[in-house]
Amino acid sequence: MTLPDIPLSPAGADRTFQVDLRGLVDLLSHHLYSSPRVYLRELMQNAVDALTARRRLEPAAPADAFGIRLYADGSVVRVEDDGVGLTEGDVHTFLATIGRSSKRAEKIAEQRADFIGQFGIGLLSCFLVADEIHVLSRSAATPEAPAVEWRGRGDGSYTVRTLPASARPRPGTTVTLTPRADAGEWTRPAQVHTLARHFGSLLRHPVAFDDGTGGPGAPVNPEPAPWARTYPTPGARSRALAAYGAEVFGFTPLDTIELDLPAVGLKGIACVLPEAVPAGRRHGHRVHVKGMLLSEQAEEILPEWAFFVRCVVDAESLRPTASRESLYEDDTLAAVRDALAERLRAWIARAAASDPDLLARFLQAHHLAVKSLAVHDDEILRMLLPWLPFETTDGHSTLDEFARTHRTVLVTSSVEEFRQVAAIASAAGLGVVNGGYTYDRELVHRLPEIRPEVSVADLDPATLTAHLDPVDRETELAAAAYLALARDALAVFDCDVALRTFQPASAPALLMDSREARHERTRSQLAREQEGGVWGDILSALRQEAPRAQLILNQLNPLVRTAVAIDEPELARTSAEALYGQAAMLSRRPLRPAESSLINRSFLDLLAHALRKDS
Repeated sequence: MTLPDIPLSPAGADRTFQVDLRGLVDLLSHHLYSSPRVYLRELMQNAVDALTARRRLEPAAPADAFGIRLYADGSVVRVEDDGVGLTEGDVHTFLATIGRSSKRAEKIAEQRADFIGQFGIGLLSCFLVADEIHVLSRSAATPEAPAVEWRGRGDGSYTVRTLPASARPRPGTTVTLTPRADAGEWTRPAQVHTLARHFGSLLRHPVAFDDGTGGPGAPVNPEPAPWARTYPTPGARSRALAAYGAEVFGFTPLDTIELDLPAVGLKGIACVLPEAVPAGRRHGHRVHVKGMLLSEQAEEILPEWAFFVRCVVDAESLRPTASRESLYEDDTLAAVRDALAERLRAWIARAAASDPDLLARFLQAHHLAVKSLAVHDDEILRMLLPWLPFETTDGHSTLDEFARTHRTVLVTSSVEEFRQVAAIASAAGLGVVNGGYTYDRELVHRLPEIRPEVSVADLDPATLTAHLDPVDRETELAAAAYLALARDALAVFDCDVALRTFQPASAPALLMDSREARHERTRSQLAREQEGGVWGDILSALRQEAPRAQLILNQLNPLVRTAVAIDEPELARTSAEALYGQAAMLSRRPLRPAESSLINRSFLDLLAHALRKDS
């Protein structure tokens, strides 16, 4: 096979890239745009930019002099505007060159912040639903110029021709699409109207829709944004903003927070969610840029800790990405995020100072979000830490209530540790807070910053065991044989056994163990099993003296008094295993397979013993 001769250009000669338009459109549809529906947003956006440029030319024109008209009857989709329009030269420059935008022309480059689009590829999105784009335009900047027609096709070809002025008597642009058969989902009249409302409900220019049935046409944006309207009373304003939030997000807000950042032309509302959301789950926010919906999932507009609100905002100075479906991360966005975070802090401060009922409902639903904020925000910490709920030995309580009863507050390092000691600590009069949940231990340790009369310390097992009274010598000697059998039975779990008296008497046993101790014992076991190998040497180097678990039997409990009196060795061992299993389950930590097996075996052995005795 021989290759055909290819004419060569002189060395160093420039060449021009050949663009496969179908491939480019496929790239846009699969990687840039989230859905074919964006074609209508791009057309409306181009129309808005054209109106903005027209307003520059005629600043004295009435506010409603220029608008946008949409038409869809099932066979065509048309978007018409009264904007600045295009000359024939503009058409060749801007519609026939992929990647160039009229918004980048020198005359307006310095002021392009007034325009939504900045990438000049939006018109290509129309090829997602149509094989041909028809543009008819007449320039307002050059009134004597003729109308110009441009037809672009999906194969990359286009035609341009000039038409008499009568073809379009007034300046502006009309874009007409003939949808493909497979694009009906996005081009039906009802869908076009829905998309227009979705993207353009906050646009500042009047937008009308006509479905071709001869009716008066439906307005797309009949009213300005709710925060831009006037209301007779503050209460009426609050109700209107809450109703808008409910319409947009589908829930009735616990409260609405007005957002206003004049420096970037941002206005909007934050709707406080009425129910808790999982920690770390971030909701998307609706962000409009100059009235056009940019994204419904703009997580980056707020910091991560603000997952208790959903926002809808309209901004002037935020930059969209190339797809115009998210925000460009720059210094402006970072400053906006910080400023909006400050607005949320201010709302929390106002609720704490003047609306305790609202604060209580907010904290009931979103205490975890506030805890995450309080960890890093000293002001919020001082305001709200006394009011935040915690799990304590007095039940669920605020730290303020808990500190009134307990001047010394002990805090556990894990949920498991708290559950092991809660009943005994409560009976002993100790004030213990569960520090195992996210942020709780760190926050409890900061309580003295607000309540200097209160001291906080981590719970030391020695503190608790000091409140477990020893039994008398005679009882200890009588139980010695049973305790020895129990220690032997539980040696497989590295567990010691002791006999004490403590309240409540209904608790037969207390299992003192920790996750760290179990991990260390597991590592020690692995080191013994791997002894002599490289891995064994590594584990041995890491090995420490593994602390043993301790099963403390309660002599005040009738079950324990019965068990220690057993003189049959096998039954004594079985009862000790059963007591260990019960204590392990009461700690509510995950059981190891060996522990689950022990519980089942000891239960079956006790049943078998009872059946033998009855027979």
